[in-house]
Amino acid sequence: MADRQEKEESQDLLDSSHWRPVWQMLNAMDQDIASLYDEAGVTGLRTRFVGPLIQLSRHESMTIQELATAVEVSHSAMSQTAAAMRAAGFVDGAESSDGRTRRIRLSTRGREVLPLLEAEWRATEATVRELEAEIPYPLSQVVRDIAAALATRPFRQRLTDNLGKALDGRRR
Repeated sequence: MADRQEKEESQDLLDSSHWRPVWQMLNAMDQDIASLYDEAGVTGLRTRFVGPLIQLSRHESMTIQELATAVEVSHSAMSQTAAAMRAAGFVDGAESSDGRTRRIRLSTRGREVLPLLEAEWRATEATVRELEAEIPYPLSQVVRDIAAALATRPFRQRLTDNLGKALDGRRR
């Protein structure tokens, strides 16, 4: 343990990406999900569309902000996703009683793929829960533990402290 810590401390941090394996694992899982759409012959469908399309299926239409809130992303991110979903033919514009807001709704194509999306979402959730049951320390617990640590000292504060050390040469 001490040897590992010494090695990590002597390593230039520019030569590392500590959480890269997490991003790679999540990306690989995302690609596996996307391959299901390809196998089903659904072109242009991205995994990031699924949550918003399911939410839209539960409402006649939604604003970008309503949809962003429902799937817990920023308005900007949802605006980009909505534009991509529209370009792929999964959503259409919808009439709005308020001329200041624009609404979207599922298109015919969006409604046609919905049964696959709902089944895939349920299958993905069941698979993730299966995986968590097999490992000694579930990722959802890791996230809760990190959130608790960040509640005591926020990431931005930690980042600022370490940036100061890096700028004055105390952090390699």
